[in-house]
Formats: sequence, structure tokens, C-alpha cells
Amino acid sequence: MSSQVTAGLLVPFIGTTLGAACVFFMKRRLSKQVQRALTGFAAGVMTAASIWSLIIPAMDMAKDKGKLAFIPAVVGFWCGILFLLLLDTIIPHLHMDAEKAEGVPSKLARTTMMVLAVTLHNIPEGMAVGIVYAGFISGSSEMSAGGAFALALGIAIQNFPEGAIISMPLHAEGKSKCKAFADGVLSGAVEPVGAALTILFAGLFLPVMPYLLSFAAGAMLYVVVEELIPEMSEGEHSNIGVIMFSVGFTLMMILDIALG
Repeated sequence: MSSQVTAGLLVPFIGTTLGAACVFFMKRRLSKQVQRALTGFAAGVMTAASIWSLIIPAMDMAKDKGKLAFIPAVVGFWCGILFLLLLDTIIPHLHMDAEKAEGVPSKLARTTMMVLAVTLHNIPEGMAVGIVYAGFISGSSEMSAGGAFALALGIAIQNFPEGAIISMPLHAEGKSKCKAFADGVLSGAVEPVGAALTILFAGLFLPVMPYLLSFAAGAMLYVVVEELIPEMSEGEHSNIGVIMFSVGFTLMMILDIALG
């Protein structure tokens, strides 16, 4: 079981690392259309993962509450939304192609705030993987090794383009390829660390697992609606973002059913 869990925790991080490595092989910055497509794909994966891997299992775990089985999902979901809203308000960060930074006023370098923006994005993904594997370790019937790995693999797939989207603009901003790669990798490091910490305290979390699953779903969907959907819809000819959203959603849905 330990090898399965270790692999599951590392897979999303490997996805980010491989994506960040694109800075060594691609000479030009990604075009707007490609960025929209990759962002839409990531949004689709995260949306499907929130539903099939997190919210539905959360309600299944609370089925003993009968018609009130929705309560843990609703409470956890809103806690996740508010938690990300708080982080979004406090942490200084800068989205791609934005001129004005968000969060508290800061004198941090533009490139540093760009990395913080992606790191903020990755926090709920790491939490989601950790919570699902914590449920698997605890022996919950709603969490299987295949289902947990499906979530980790889905996030890894959408992390690949995300790694490229962060490292290549950083290089375009003036950083060396090695430093841009390192920053891309660093932005994804929060995922395995957060997941491992969640698993470490799995015993404490077990009684509130339905709340935690929906908490991660709320946090992920906050990122999708606040950041990814606006980015994939920006400018003209944004249909590619919608199409790739649908591709990502479908792929994650297939992975969860086929592997779960």
C-alpha cells in the first residue's frame, strides 16, 4: 500500500516537472490560443475531479444521514470556497498577462508573484489527492486505490501544460531557462507536501472525511471559476477553451469510472 500511495503523491508533481521542462525544448512562448486551450483543459479536469472524485464520494460517505446526506458536502464545499477566497485576498500574486497584482500590497518581483499565483492554484489539488488517499488508507469503501490514482493521474495530466505555462513566460520575462524551470517545479512542490501532511494526520481526519472531500472540491472549483475560466475565455476566438474544457472534463470522468 505504501508504494501505491507514494506513487500517487508523486504523479501530479512529475506532471508539473515534465511540463516545466518544456522551457528547454521550445524556443517560443506559447501562443494565446494554445494557452487558452491548455487552461480550458485544466479547468475541465478539475471540474470533473471535484464532482466524481470528491463531492459524490462525500455524499456517499454521509448516506447514513438519509435525506440530510447533503449537509457535509454543502458545509465542506463552502468552507473550501471561503478558504481560497481568504488566500486569494491575502497572498500577493500575479496572473499571467495581468498588469495589476492581487492580494495584499507587496514589493515582490513580478516573476515571484507569477509563481505564487500558480502555487495558490496548486494548493487545493494537493489537498484533494491527500484527502482521497487518506480515505483509501483508512479503508473507506468509497475510496479505492484505482479511484485515488485516477484523481492523481488526472491532476498530473493537467499539471503538464500548467508547468509549461509557468516556466516559459518566466523565461520570456528574462529568467534563465534553468531558473524558470526551477520556479515551475517549485510551484508544483506544494502538492506532494500538502498531500503527505494530509495523509500523516489521516486518523484525525477520518470522522470528518466527507467535509474534507467537499472542502477540496470547493477550493478547486474556486480556482476554476475565479482564474481558469476567465483566462480560457479571454479575447476573441475563445471557443478552443470551451472545447478543451469539455475534453478535460470527459477524460477525467473516464479515468474516474474506468480506474475507480
